[in-house]
Amino acid sequence: MAGDFRDDRIGSALRGANPTVLRRMSAGFAAIGDVQFLPGYMVLLADEPEVRRLSDWPRRRRLDFLSDMDRVGEAVERVCGRMDSAFRRVNLEILGNTDPFLHAHVWPRYEWEPAELVGVPVWRYPDEKWADPRFALGPQHEALRRALGAELDRLGGRLSGCR
Repeated sequence: MAGDFRDDRIGSALRGANPTVLRRMSAGFAAIGDVQFLPGYMVLLADEPEVRRLSDWPRRRRLDFLSDMDRVGEAVERVCGRMDSAFRRVNLEILGNTDPFLHAHVWPRYEWEPAELVGVPVWRYPDEKWADPRFALGPQHEALRRALGAELDRLGGRLSGCR
């Protein structure tokens, strides 16, 4: 299937064609976010495209996915804490309001965020942040990608390296 990986994020990950995927996890794929206005943003994609919500899976797979989410969150926390002394915390979210497949967002939060946004969900950031080419995932994020992948490996989250 030709086309943009964003049209089929999980299928492209399964085929090894999703360039955002850093590691294969137990129940999904750890992927760096398409936008990096909060450096270190990651997404955990379920490894079954037909799974729309956590409850679609049997309990064991649910727990695997949640364990993967925890591992990605810890990797983001460690890496972002080392790279920026203003790192505050990680927000973990399973929303499912827009994309029809199970996925989890892992957002680092920082002290340098605007006061009116630091205490609210990331989705309240203005559209300009999401569309600004300066924050689009690119070669300038290679060191961050490597650091996040290496931390996932240290935490035991690596089943296979992806690129």
